[in-house]
Amino acid sequence: MTPKIQSVRGMNDILPDEAEFWERFEEIIRSWLKSYAYRPIRLPIVEPTPLFKRAIGEVTDIVEKEMYSFIDSLNGEPLTLRPEGTAGCVRAVIQHNLIAQQPQRLYYTGQMFRHERPQKGRYRQFYQVGVEALGFPGPDIDAEQILMGARLWDDLGLDGIALQLNTLGQPGERARHRAELISYFEQHSELLDDDGRRRLHSNPLRILDSKNSALQEVILGAPQLIDQLGAESLAHFEGVQQVLRDAGQPFAINPRLVRGLDYYNLTVFEWVSDRLGAQGTVCAGGRYDGLVQQLGGKPAPACGFAMGVERLIALMREAGGEVGAEPVDVYVVHQGQAASRLAARVAEGLRDQGIDVLFHCGGGSFKSQMKKADASGASFAVIIGDDEANAGEVTLKPLRLAGEQPNEQKRVSVDSVADEIMSSILDWEES
Repeated sequence: MTPKIQSVRGMNDILPDEAEFWERFEEIIRSWLKSYAYRPIRLPIVEPTPLFKRAIGEVTDIVEKEMYSFIDSLNGEPLTLRPEGTAGCVRAVIQHNLIAQQPQRLYYTGQMFRHERPQKGRYRQFYQVGVEALGFPGPDIDAEQILMGARLWDDLGLDGIALQLNTLGQPGERARHRAELISYFEQHSELLDDDGRRRLHSNPLRILDSKNSALQEVILGAPQLIDQLGAESLAHFEGVQQVLRDAGQPFAINPRLVRGLDYYNLTVFEWVSDRLGAQGTVCAGGRYDGLVQQLGGKPAPACGFAMGVERLIALMREAGGEVGAEPVDVYVVHQGQAASRLAARVAEGLRDQGIDVLFHCGGGSFKSQMKKADASGASFAVIIGDDEANAGEVTLKPLRLAGEQPNEQKRVSVDSVADEIMSSILDWEES
């Protein structure tokens, strides 16, 4: 036998039953984003590798270990499957000069890729919803994006998702804090693990985010960035908190929340659930005011966040959310050459009227076709044999609608079948 070819580990098929659940989730997402006036942008999956090195930072786990990068054999250009969406979105905004006239509220959805060991809620190909606001300098947009998350959890029927908040200040403030961290961790270097020693002089802020339980005591004693913040940074952070308090949104300030990407400044936040094991973050983001200029554009403030779709879907499933297959309105049963030709025309005519139709393919007896019609969940069977075809009629048999008995079938003309179906559906909805 020819060997089967399996999917790449950590890159999963989403089969029809699950995909229908995803589509329902995506409908909620689009409606939610529209309610905040965010507009869609569609971005390439492949971007130039230097985009991510410049935006994310070369001394990060993503760039050092997790990117799917390759050289394009056509022209020798270094390319990368996108590991996150913000860099590509900012690149597009700069390239097409989108914020020249007005600030932009944008969102995107789709696949991201990271070369790492797959585990629950963390895959090599994964899906994100990304939300970006560019051109807004104040704390009000930070707070709006945080409150967007709270509204979405309600729309999705989720609870138990907690908000953690921090500020990273401005680059100069972080530089002073960085020097303090290096000095502090050098005094405790014997307690650091391999990652900590590697990051000590390149990115010591990331040591604070370590999940290594053996490091927690030394991390707790590390200097805190908030002690280095100036009046402007503190005022911005207080502005975000005030909007959240006014909205009645609980939050916890987590001074160890630093995010893993170099482009963040000022506000950072995470929405965290305790129902997903170690991978508890379902939504995270913050402000990245320097990134537009860093990628070649004119200086512009910006902030955004991203959500892991697989993790939110898992929480929805756990909360009892189910989306069954959407049944069609009509199943067309037919037998005989003339009947089959008429049946195809009837099916298309019904679709012209906005009626969903499943047209039987593959032959079979009337009995076997009717079993499939019943199993399909359709509200009606439209039955056409040669007798109906010769008379220019169909047999209409209700299968589901309240008030109709399964044996109350009737012959109707081809021209009136759509009206008969729509009338029955309206009667059922009113009852």
